[in-house]
Amino acid sequence: MGGAISLLAVNFIIAQIFTAAFLIIAAKSRQRRAALWCAAGFAVASLAAICETIVPFSSTPRFFAVSAFACVLGGFCLLRFGLGLFYQVPARLPLLGAFFAAGVALDLAIYDLPRGTWQHAIPYQAPFVVIQAWTASVVLRSGRRTFFDWVLFGLLALSAAYYLIKIYAAVAAGSGATAQDYVSSPFALISQALGAILIVGAGLAMLGVMVKEIVDDAQARSEIDLLSGLYNRRGFIERVMPLLHARATPTPGTLILADLDRFKLVNDTYGHLTGDEVIRRFARVLMDVMPNRAVAGRLGGEEFAVFLPCTDLSEARVVAHGMRAAIMSQQIGGLPEAARVTASFGVTAVGSGEALDPVIQRADKALYAAKANGRNRVECAEAPTTVVNPSVPHWIGRS
Repeated sequence: MGGAISLLAVNFIIAQIFTAAFLIIAAKSRQRRAALWCAAGFAVASLAAICETIVPFSSTPRFFAVSAFACVLGGFCLLRFGLGLFYQVPARLPLLGAFFAAGVALDLAIYDLPRGTWQHAIPYQAPFVVIQAWTASVVLRSGRRTFFDWVLFGLLALSAAYYLIKIYAAVAAGSGATAQDYVSSPFALISQALGAILIVGAGLAMLGVMVKEIVDDAQARSEIDLLSGLYNRRGFIERVMPLLHARATPTPGTLILADLDRFKLVNDTYGHLTGDEVIRRFARVLMDVMPNRAVAGRLGGEEFAVFLPCTDLSEARVVAHGMRAAIMSQQIGGLPEAARVTASFGVTAVGSGEALDPVIQRADKALYAAKANGRNRVECAEAPTTVVNPSVPHWIGRS
């Protein structure tokens, strides 16, 4: 009995550690509700260890035995709800509540059946098999396929199989004739040891997917310009670099550089709040006009960039003209009614196998030409026929 009770104590401590870990995750993650439900799941499930420890010494073993069953099943149901929120495959609370109530009612109904028999083992373990398999299905249905997602799915599926195997093990090894006998049976020792391993594995996998979400969010925030909502320079380059070499094609894409005309004058005359609104409005124009597959970023100040993958120069020129016309049509708060914001654009195609730096330099020269030739215009530069000296453009002129 001492060994089984020691393992129950270990399981309780492990569950408390995971409860605390998920509470910490809840304070750091945008998936706060999901983490809180998972914390509640481990906290409730841990109470089963206390109930099972009391069973052999209690004058009312039925209450504590059924309570232990209810705590484990309730904890699993809470984890199913929490992971459903995280993976955006939610479970309806009434359905989950009905499942929990049915499971507890079933345990009460079979309580007086002899333990270690098929009549008792099958209905006792069946709710655990179902809830673990149900939870594992959440990962698959979500469509997420990261390493931690696969590990979590595997451990949850293994847990479902574990409770299925326990049906046979309870009959073959014997789980004691009564609830009091269970704690002193060899079956209890093995069951609690394997249970502890699965708790640790599944808990770590759940923490893994949530910590990865926090890291990904932090990285995404570090690559987003807060004022415009577009990628900053780092984020833009990180997104564009893979697109340059994503497929072997003679037309990798085109780069549009845009610069707001006389933006310093706007700031000096109408204030920085108005200037900020101009930045935000131009960012929305870029997002509205550019194709869905394009990537937009604010490189700094009033300079913006848009990369259009697998798009030739003539198509990109049309897009740039659309952006130029769209920003001119905007009435922006803080500016006089007759005032209109304009922008200049430099457009260049990307040569096959060309690096990003010379492309940016060539587009920047086209943008400089647009500024020098009167602003509020689009200038284009062809990609070099051979990538030898890609910084030297072949000028097309005003379009």
